[in-house]
Amino acid sequence: MANVLRRVIKKIFLLLTIVVCIMYLLTLLAPYLNPQHWWLVGFLGLTFPYLFFSLVFIFFFWLIAKPKLALLPLIVLLFGIKQIGVTFAAHFSSNDLTKKPDSTFRLISWNVANMYGLSNNKEIKQHNRTELAQSILDLNPDIICLQEFNHSYTQGEGADNIGLFTGQFPNFFYSKDFNKENGFYTSGSIVFSKYPIIDSGKVDYPGNFTGSLIYVDIKINDDTLRIFTTHLQSFGFNNEDYAEMNKIKQRDEQSIEASRNIFIKMKAAFSNRGNQADIVHAQTDSVLHRSIVCGDFNDVPTSYTYFRIRGKRQDAFLQNGLGVGKTYNSLAPMLRIDYILPDTSFTIKQFDMIDENLSDHAMLVSDLKLK
Repeated sequence: MANVLRRVIKKIFLLLTIVVCIMYLLTLLAPYLNPQHWWLVGFLGLTFPYLFFSLVFIFFFWLIAKPKLALLPLIVLLFGIKQIGVTFAAHFSSNDLTKKPDSTFRLISWNVANMYGLSNNKEIKQHNRTELAQSILDLNPDIICLQEFNHSYTQGEGADNIGLFTGQFPNFFYSKDFNKENGFYTSGSIVFSKYPIIDSGKVDYPGNFTGSLIYVDIKINDDTLRIFTTHLQSFGFNNEDYAEMNKIKQRDEQSIEASRNIFIKMKAAFSNRGNQADIVHAQTDSVLHRSIVCGDFNDVPTSYTYFRIRGKRQDAFLQNGLGVGKTYNSLAPMLRIDYILPDTSFTIKQFDMIDENLSDHAMLVSDLKLK
């Protein structure tokens, strides 16, 4: 009886092995197929780290149960060496942000979730905007790139978020992607710089999405650097969507409709990001200056979005980070969707991610040196 049970378990596990191997191999297509036309690969790209760890477990199972079969998950795993290389960082030396290495400049990139923190309390929100700004200034950066930044030109000091920085950063460029009532409420991406800004520009994304790619040319001594920052299409989940996700988890009788609504939003976001990634690539790939691309891409490292934008650039996290580098605190435990991508003319001296519990994203901090 025991032998029969073992054979049944092995057959079930063999079937599971084949299914996981096929799904893993399909995720490897994600960097090469634009989700604007192949939206399904966008969903598959999200599953890569989970399938990776599943295959590692399967490999060790077969190594014990039947070593010859362990070759299958091992070979399949090796096909994904490129994706493994962008998902996991293995830099074990520590970073000390209290010290800035000589001849470097410090760049911060952060999705600041509209500058008002995660609380719904109005008084706490007012306090959070100043605390958030101070947490940035305390790190003594030279260049600050913020996404989902907001500012009011008419509501006074309590909503003057640009004014929280201009004492130390007189030079800035603001995208103002959303502008309500002629400046009463604006939002978008912004770059602050201690160095002179000699040029700036903005490229709007098509469609209804209120986002853009912005750039500034900064003069550091005799060098001109171009800094790009952007916020790409998100899934746009609201409180109702999160409630529907709970219905799906609890297998509520309305879960089918809830799943459909979530699916439609995700499909649209994958498709739009594919187009936006092509726009960013066209703008950043042809620049003549030394350049850095940073921001919230709203997509994982195994995605078309990441590979298309990164190209031959460095990834500051992969150079100086450790592990999977989670930058977004909601939805899933392994979401790295925010990046600092310098070109190869920079040396990345330090990099760290800081969770101040003031945004649903981690703050990215990097010390860079011109080669």
